[in-house]
Amino acid sequence: MKKWSLLLVFIFWSSASLVLAAKPYKIGALFSITGPTSFIGEPERNTLVMLIEKINKAGGINGHPLQAIIYDTEGDETNTLKKATKLIIQDKVLAIIGPSRTGTTLALIPFVERYKVPLISCAAGIKIVEPVRPWVFKTAQSDRLAVKKLYAYCKRHGIKRIAIITVSNGFGQSGREELKHLAPEYGLEIVADEIFGPKDVDMSPQLIRIRAKEPDAVICWGTNPGPAIVAKNMRQLGMKQPLFMSHGVASKRFIELAGKASEGVILPAGKILVAQQLPKSDPQRALLLRYLAEYKARYGKEPLTFGGHAYDALLLLKQALEKAGADRDKIRQALEHAHIVGIHGIFRMSPKDHNGLDPKEAFVLVRIQHGKWVMVKD
Repeated sequence: MKKWSLLLVFIFWSSASLVLAAKPYKIGALFSITGPTSFIGEPERNTLVMLIEKINKAGGINGHPLQAIIYDTEGDETNTLKKATKLIIQDKVLAIIGPSRTGTTLALIPFVERYKVPLISCAAGIKIVEPVRPWVFKTAQSDRLAVKKLYAYCKRHGIKRIAIITVSNGFGQSGREELKHLAPEYGLEIVADEIFGPKDVDMSPQLIRIRAKEPDAVICWGTNPGPAIVAKNMRQLGMKQPLFMSHGVASKRFIELAGKASEGVILPAGKILVAQQLPKSDPQRALLLRYLAEYKARYGKEPLTFGGHAYDALLLLKQALEKAGADRDKIRQALEHAHIVGIHGIFRMSPKDHNGLDPKEAFVLVRIQHGKWVMVKD
């Protein structure tokens, strides 16, 4: 068994004031802990472990300890289905948190629908929750909300002709569809539409074609390392247009990979990247600062923004378990009416909205300046 292919989190605290003896609530989790998207799955895994320990130390849920069985998908669709089968058939979990990626989530949806197991995905693609499926929810901000945030900025700043370059995986394809679909609504013309592969190491040919179209700005949609290569190639080609990225690169890893080419890049991101810059009146600020401090104390480093997806998923599931107990269908019903203040926004789930995030609350725009995140206020 590979390292991190299975992580069982089952922690009891016993003291004079706390004894958890009731049958545990067993949940599953699927994260890309290793592989090319480990930068997403690792902080998700770490966050879930930390939060479950905290919940159990405080008495569990309705007196029941929380038990999590965590499998590593390695970011692979086939592996995801194998691990999900174990969670549902062998481990008999009440619900599943994850997967980390849009592609692995979309592959899993028919499976959880068939077995009627609540799924709270940590991925961004809008297709995960549209159309609404009874058993499928998600916490990551949708790419549609991210596109709207960027396009509103473009409109305010007189940008009219844009070029898009997207990665050819589930996340990139979903983002590309939203970029094309929403452009007319904001008076934008897409003058170039280029695609790159997840393993490509040079996007110069696509960018040379983009440069010939003379766009006002370039929007890249993908997850590392591809977007960092796009930023470097643009700089090498002498392209001066503003470069916008998706929330898929909202981590220091992008800045490390792109180096000086990351300077000035703008992207929509969760508030966690700029928690200290938020006004004290912001309803998420206290939670964000607490999460950042607790994670750093436990793991010796700050969490990447993606860890917040798992944090929010567990908060939603905790609330549902408190109301529903160990009943999958009642958990599903409770999730449809969940309302929490989370890391990535204020969630107001409903039977018609299984993401439950307000566009105005879910994202802020950030700019990279001198290797740091700075909130864009205009």
